[in-house]
Amino acid sequence: MMELIPLLMFVAVCAALMFGYPVAFTLGGTALIAAGLGIVGGVFDAELLKAFPDRLYGIMQNGTLMAVPLFVLMGVMLERARIAEELLVNLARVFSGIPAGMAVSVVVVGALLAASTGIVGATVVTMGLMSLPTMLNRGYSPKLATGTICATGTLGQIIPPSIALVLLGDTLSNAYQQAQLSQGIFNPKPVSVGDLFVGAIIPGLMLVAAYIIYLLFVVRRESTVGRTRAEDVDLLQILKSLFPPIALMLLVLGSIITGAATPTEAAAVGALGAGILAWGRGALNRARASEVGQSTLKVTAMVFAILIGASLFSLVFRGFNGEEVVTNLFNSLPGGVVGATLLVMLVIFLLGFILDFIEITFVVVPIVGPVLLAMGLDPVWLGVMIALNLQTSFLTPPFGFALFYLRGVAPAEVATGAIYSGVVPFIFIQLLVMCLLAVWPALATWLPNTL
Repeated sequence: MMELIPLLMFVAVCAALMFGYPVAFTLGGTALIAAGLGIVGGVFDAELLKAFPDRLYGIMQNGTLMAVPLFVLMGVMLERARIAEELLVNLARVFSGIPAGMAVSVVVVGALLAASTGIVGATVVTMGLMSLPTMLNRGYSPKLATGTICATGTLGQIIPPSIALVLLGDTLSNAYQQAQLSQGIFNPKPVSVGDLFVGAIIPGLMLVAAYIIYLLFVVRRESTVGRTRAEDVDLLQILKSLFPPIALMLLVLGSIITGAATPTEAAAVGALGAGILAWGRGALNRARASEVGQSTLKVTAMVFAILIGASLFSLVFRGFNGEEVVTNLFNSLPGGVVGATLLVMLVIFLLGFILDFIEITFVVVPIVGPVLLAMGLDPVWLGVMIALNLQTSFLTPPFGFALFYLRGVAPAEVATGAIYSGVVPFIFIQLLVMCLLAVWPALATWLPNTL
């Protein structure tokens, strides 16, 4: 019976979240209820709960997690500075001579926003407000237009500096150390957020290229899409709009890749750079700065509240020998490590319908990560695969978060069914990239190993 308690805890959390209870309190509350019942039943050692203050202290001392509020501040600042609007207008002129010019502009601007902000909701809403009416006026079908915007907005999950990669990198680093210690390796090899950033670059660029190729192919077949003649392009204006965000992106990622800065230090530079850009454009006054600070505080408080609740949940989960249950389950699956990996990816994909990436990262990854890594999986490859998987779940009807974001800003005449059906081809593109990554893991591991 005790073997079922960890699984029942997991089911109880999912059920409570579906009823709309706050994530952080659901995790902590479920853990305390399970621990209380276990103490009464004599199957849980109450002394284990004394380790919780040490865990909280460890969270507060974690320098890597300091990158979260800084990257959030950077993203919110760039969003308020309206840099994306200028980028979209100028790139639309550059690509105006090709049939899919507007759609390609949306993908490129979305990729740059992802590399600059890493916030999916902000990117989808911003691109939806700016580009959806224009795409519809130029003859794009509602399905193609909404699918392009939703898919592009989710690039913030995989293109660094992504908040998802920061959290995944920290969680997988702890899981990798546990996996090596369980194998008797007492000098564990480290894996960092920077490794995950570098590993995600090639798969992220592959997604961008695949989106563009698909759009070029589809738009050529749609005779309704307006062919606008090539516009005169002001090269200086293009460079002025492109240079600041690209320079900021290269500064942040370049400092991490070259080892000149840790992700936290690079995030601080990015936040400062975003503030300078916003100030230089006259978009940063006292009222705007207050809005940016409040938004950053809300997101940061949410992340750390969930992390604290998840820490208590994982402590109680281990107190009921949950890791042993998961290990036995994986070892009993046919196909060994391949079967276990497929099961985990399927579970994460399905959980993405009802949970945000933060909850999945803090609840699921600490449970399954040490077991999978002990079976020989590369931590960078596993992290990139999980990030791609979570990105796909953002798009999948009926609960994909990107669909809800766009529905909130799309015109009333755009049917919800059009949004749902529009993302289907992009889901298949994502799954194709995941399959390529599964067949050739070097797509994620080659660049980190080389650097």
